[in-house]
Amino acid sequence: MTPNVKKAVYMVAVILVVGAAYLLGTQKQQANLNDQHSNQVATTTDVAPSSKTLEDVQAKGHVQCGVSQGLPGFSNPDSAGNWTGIDVDVCRAVAAAIFGDADKVKYSPLSAKERFTALQSGEIDVLSRNTTWTLTRDSALGLDFAGVNYYDGQGFMVPKDMGIKSAMELGGASVCVNIGTTTELNMADFFRANGLSYSPVVFEKADEVVAAYDSGRCDVYTTDRSGLAAQRLKLKDPTAHMVLPETISKEPLGPVVRHGDNKWGDVVRWSLYAMLAAEEAGLTSKNVDSMRSSTTNPGIKRLLGTEGELGASIGLPNDWSYNIIKHVGNYAESYNRHIGPDTAIGLSRGVNALWTDGGLQYPMPLR
Repeated sequence: MTPNVKKAVYMVAVILVVGAAYLLGTQKQQANLNDQHSNQVATTTDVAPSSKTLEDVQAKGHVQCGVSQGLPGFSNPDSAGNWTGIDVDVCRAVAAAIFGDADKVKYSPLSAKERFTALQSGEIDVLSRNTTWTLTRDSALGLDFAGVNYYDGQGFMVPKDMGIKSAMELGGASVCVNIGTTTELNMADFFRANGLSYSPVVFEKADEVVAAYDSGRCDVYTTDRSGLAAQRLKLKDPTAHMVLPETISKEPLGPVVRHGDNKWGDVVRWSLYAMLAAEEAGLTSKNVDSMRSSTTNPGIKRLLGTEGELGASIGLPNDWSYNIIKHVGNYAESYNRHIGPDTAIGLSRGVNALWTDGGLQYPMPLR
């Protein structure tokens, strides 16, 4: 065999080997894509188990509500195991609207990692657990946000003896955070955008984050500013810690339902709006009965179910919103009861004031 022939044979062999490898790789890549597609289809199927949540809830006699594992003021069990907080009141409002009884709720404490799977699978009917409304969560997880019951933003808390006055001084710090949250992503964005180094210290449960920070395992604790105010109460010496002035994100928090069940979404959404509309109209749990029998205002009469048929339009009794106001109260009553200026958490209304008072809370018209 001449050298030229040998060279030609060698080149053909190389081409055959490369071609076979390419073909094998292409087949493997296609198989992976098929697997991914199968997983996506399975996930999509899993996240839409029923479009009859209202009927299912009515049949079993209670609302199954996903809440946090304990965030004072938002969703937190007391010493007797009774759940309270502004997130809990959303679930109680839904129960009042359906059953005329705000106590017909059962609670499922969920970590940040567990919460969406529990809703997707049908383990819970509604998630009301300091959860941020984002594009990805709204579009890619088979979920729908039903409104915003608290407008928040992320901040940082540090021990006062560190002498730090601004988040811009946090370069090189170790930061405790909940894994799998927008908090974790916002933290990464903040440090990268400002050219600051940091070391994340991540945990699945909120109480683990608080305990780690309190024991000195990290320099900084980051979460929503309302969460910092609430969790600071759990520290050994709350007065030894301060929240830095910067707010690094927008965190609109609200209840979540499964995508595709519009009827149930309407019930949750309008239960929240009823609480806001009641505050706007000056209706409270204390005056609602007298107003119901005496008012001549058409808007209030519709809200209290003595005129019109608003309940029928969302599959509820006509006194659905009256029952919310009577048994849960308006938005201001819930806010002041759990997180307002006179509570240990002590949060002013700020942007969570009604639009008529310069805030962002704006109930859609009930008519």
